[in-house]
Amino acid sequence: MSPRGRFITLEGGEGVGKSTQLGALAEALRKRGLDVIVTREPGGSDGAERIRDLLLSGNEDRWNAPAEALLFAAARADHVAKTIRPALERGQWVLSDRFVDSSLAYQGGAGGLGIEAVRAINAFGIGDDFPDRSLVLTFEGGAERARARDADGSDRIGGRSDDYHRKVEAAFHIIAAEEPERVKLVDASGTPQEVTERLIDALADLLP
Repeated sequence: MSPRGRFITLEGGEGVGKSTQLGALAEALRKRGLDVIVTREPGGSDGAERIRDLLLSGNEDRWNAPAEALLFAAARADHVAKTIRPALERGQWVLSDRFVDSSLAYQGGAGGLGIEAVRAINAFGIGDDFPDRSLVLTFEGGAERARARDADGSDRIGGRSDDYHRKVEAAFHIIAAEEPERVKLVDASGTPQEVTERLIDALADLLP
């Protein structure tokens, strides 16, 4: 049997460059001979993609905070069962654009539900399949970059207030302080290549 793969997630607030780094990191890992699949949240499986449409479209008040957290957890449970866990069991490395730490920061921290409450909701659905390493990109100008990027309109979560997004960033720092071995803060300033190199450095102990 193939050895179990590794599960790596890219996290962070709005406008920190996750999309750019997702592709760059996947390519860097493949150059090291690793079999990498790339996925995203919310989404990554048929059922989860359907829930994604419910979560990201509509008015700000479409869902209250508990309903939103439960929908994310439901999507994540399907994502793990249908995509992530089978890939890990095949020995592949899974690289995901967001996972449970986003729920901890957004719904738990900024949304006021509490990080531990949201962790418990998600643990029921994903079991032991927490990431081997969560890489949280940090960038001081992320909010301004996101506003420029979304000038023609953002989704119902990205378009929330600056105060909400400051709370998201603060929550990511709390999570990293609580789980320093699993969650690493990575400076997203500088050139894309420099950021990718920092991400690889943050994975050094996991790389073959």
